[in-house]
Amino acid sequence: MADYTDLNGAEQSFGDNAAQREVRENDRNYVFHSWSAQGKIDPLPIAKGEGVRFWDYDGNEYLDFSSQLVNLNIGHGHPKMIKAIQDQAARLATIQPAFANDVRGELAKKIVEKSFDGARSVFFTNGGAEAIEYAVRLARHHTGRQKVMTRYRSYHGSTGTAIMMTGEPRRWANGIIDGSVVHFFGPYAYRSAFFAETPEQESERALAHLEQQIEVEGPGTIAAIVLETVTGTNGVFVPPPGYLEGVRALCDKYGIMMICDEVMVGFGRTGEWFAYQGFDVKPDLVTFAKGVNSGYVPLGGVVISEAVHNSFVDRPFPGGLTYSGHPLACAAGLATFDIFEDERIIERTRDLGERVVAPRLAEMLEKHPSVGEVRGKGLFWAIELVKNKETREALVPFNAAGDDAAPFNAVVAACKKAGLWPFAAGNRLQVAPPLIISEEDLVKGLDIIDEALTVADGYTV
Repeated sequence: MADYTDLNGAEQSFGDNAAQREVRENDRNYVFHSWSAQGKIDPLPIAKGEGVRFWDYDGNEYLDFSSQLVNLNIGHGHPKMIKAIQDQAARLATIQPAFANDVRGELAKKIVEKSFDGARSVFFTNGGAEAIEYAVRLARHHTGRQKVMTRYRSYHGSTGTAIMMTGEPRRWANGIIDGSVVHFFGPYAYRSAFFAETPEQESERALAHLEQQIEVEGPGTIAAIVLETVTGTNGVFVPPPGYLEGVRALCDKYGIMMICDEVMVGFGRTGEWFAYQGFDVKPDLVTFAKGVNSGYVPLGGVVISEAVHNSFVDRPFPGGLTYSGHPLACAAGLATFDIFEDERIIERTRDLGERVVAPRLAEMLEKHPSVGEVRGKGLFWAIELVKNKETREALVPFNAAGDDAAPFNAVVAACKKAGLWPFAAGNRLQVAPPLIISEEDLVKGLDIIDEALTVADGYTV
């Protein structure tokens, strides 16, 4: 039996060095990679993926604990997803967005029905960054204002306005593409910028800080406050009690749109269809991508409230995309809804997070001197690594590179050597496996992380 099938449809066996060499050579000679110095990378060629695992050409198996880029919620090669795409390709592979299309309309309806009370419509994009760009454009035209407020320790995408909204180092080298973006500090109780001693105090002080910034920026100039409902790559920050509700109240007070960026945490990741549904809050606009169809075909979008939708009933919306609501992508999105319901993805994600992940990470916190804090929800967690628990000194410096990053890189390498592909960022190992993962595989992955943390323990003082 063959191990994998190559791009020509031929069956191959692991260890075929000629096939691997061709993939590597084509990549290095012709592919330009994101966020990388092209001469300093050597991407690992991948032969196949199945369920919650993928394999390189040498046959090395990896348990995917990052869901690729936290998008592969239903895992590799789900047969219902593949069939939906094949059937749609045979029926109508593509149609431009000015026409009405059955799968596009049906998916929009399902998303609206699962979204907030007062949601009215969906504008489809090709991914998360475009969803952010269009959410901001909708808010600006609806309010007649220009400024957008976003948090530090955030990521919203790498296109023009989205990269300016991003509150971490990937923004730094891009200049000032959109000068109407203002950053503020959100809650981070473990390293509080507000000297808070409790989660409630952190929430109260973070909201006071935000309101002061609104006042000095000029409330009448601010179109939207945009925040990741649960912060993704920058730390898995679950909002403390009252915070999201407080942001909503400030938006209402000053006539500002509240935009929840659910690109990473939407579609089940936190044990809710949308992460904001775990809190008592209703946004005006919601961005989504990744989990809507697990990246089988690129798709993103914006859920639009009735009020914002009605701003464009009699005047045209100034924007559009050739592939908005692409039928293949939307067919995959519809299949996602069926899979979620048939396999009870939302319920099992919540259960596994509460019953398996939370107690196991709590044990790691007690066991390992290198673990400063664990936090998360559903199947989305962060393990924050430190050199010293008492001082909370980070394992490696902020935005570390080269030798400075060696301790953290050693932990990541230990995970990979043991057959786990981790979600690693900053000083954190983040737990984000596909939502279809079995309890057995989830425990296996946590066991590997537990063992890898002994490497981090060796750097503590």
